[in-house]
Order: sequence, then C-alpha cells, then structure tokens
Amino acid sequence: MSDVLIAFLAALAAGLMTGVGALPVLFGRTVSRRANDTMLGFAAGVMLSASFFSLILPGIEAAETLYGSVPIAALIAGGGIALGALAVAALNELVPHEHFFAGREGAEAAALARIWLFVFAITIHNIPEGMAVGVAFGAGDLAKGMPLAIGIGLQNAPEGLAVALALRAHGYRRGTAFLIALATGLVEPLGGAVGAAAVAVSAHLLPWGLAFAAGAMIYIISHEIIPETHRHGRQNRATLGLTIGLILMMVLDVTLG
Repeated sequence: MSDVLIAFLAALAAGLMTGVGALPVLFGRTVSRRANDTMLGFAAGVMLSASFFSLILPGIEAAETLYGSVPIAALIAGGGIALGALAVAALNELVPHEHFFAGREGAEAAALARIWLFVFAITIHNIPEGMAVGVAFGAGDLAKGMPLAIGIGLQNAPEGLAVALALRAHGYRRGTAFLIALATGLVEPLGGAVGAAAVAVSAHLLPWGLAFAAGAMIYIISHEIIPETHRHGRQNRATLGLTIGLILMMVLDVTLG
C-alpha cells in the first residue's frame, strides 16, 4: 500500500475511537464532571506528549539530516510550530463555531444553526490530529507513525465521550449526540491523507509538516482543552489526568518507536 493510504487508514482507526468513547451515551450512561475533566486532561496529556516525542523531536532530527545543521533544524521546528499555531488561530477567528460552554465564536456565528456550529468546532479541533498521523506515516516509517496513531486513538476515546455528553447536556438526542461525536473522528483520515500527501511531494516538507502539526495541537491544548478542564474548579483532577496521559504516550513512543 502507498504511504498515503496507510496514513489514511491509520488516521481512520484513530478517529473511530471517538465513536467508541461515545458509546455509553447510547445506553443512557452519565459521567460526573470530575471524571469528564480528568479524561479531558488525559487527552491533553497524550496530545502534549505526542507533540514533542512524536512530532517535534523527529522533525528536528529530519531537518538536521537534510541540512546538516542543528541551529537550522531548530529554527525550522520553531517556524513550523508557529505556523501550525497561527493556522488554527486563524481558523478559530474566521470559521463560525461554538465552544461547549464558552459560547459562540467566529464570523457570523449567530446566523448558523447550533448543530453546524458544533460540526465546525469538531473540524477545527480534529483535522490537526489527522494531519499529525498523516505526516508521521508519510515519512514511510511505521515505527514512528504507529505510536502517534495509538496515542491519538487513546485520547480520542475520552474526547468523544466528552463531546457526546456536552451535546446531551444541550438537549440533543442520544443517537444524534453519538453520531456527531463519531463525526469528530471521521474528519481525521482526511487530515491524515493531506498530511501524508504533502510529505510525499518532498522530503524537505517532512520537518515542516511534523512541526506544523505539533504547533496546531499545542494551540488546541492551551486554547481549548486545558481551560475547559479548569473551568469547574477541578484542576487537580485534570492535571492528574494530563500527567498520566503524557507519561503513557511517552512510554508508547519510546517502546514502540
């Protein structure tokens, strides 16, 4: 199989974990706010660890191999991180979307139905994850891509449950909440294919792509997930979840990568 197809399938498998995480809502199960914040913290920890161990460090290594200079490699990584964060920040400003508790943001947000605002929010938050998996697999090294795909899948499960529970809290039916949560994962394989295809065009895009994906994920962690987990005064639980997620992803990357 081509690297692009492998990346697509890996991102699809990781994305489908959002549906697995959302399954309890179909059976009327509820999760406490404390547990929800802990799971979101776990997701943030996995993403944070993946950003450094699976994206930034391999990106620096790839740039150093290409250019034979550590300072140049570091500058490329820094530039890629900045571009990734700026890209998501721009989407956050330009695309109408709705945060689960903070309300609506983006151009002409008031003119769109709530359901589409949620869909836009899901797209903003999950495409960078798919791109990260795609870029990692696009390099043609399964040992580097596999830990990231597993880590993204692990953090997608609690993220999917959190999305479904938030939708239920806003009055959506169980089936609708589940399907929308599942949709959060179905955008990831598209991002995976785009990321892998970009890297396949030129090896020189690999370090930029890895750092770009990391910057996008770091922005989401800081701008979306951590503030949400601290909103209800359970930051200790959220921090515990973040620490566990970070350690687990680090162990996966070191042992599998």
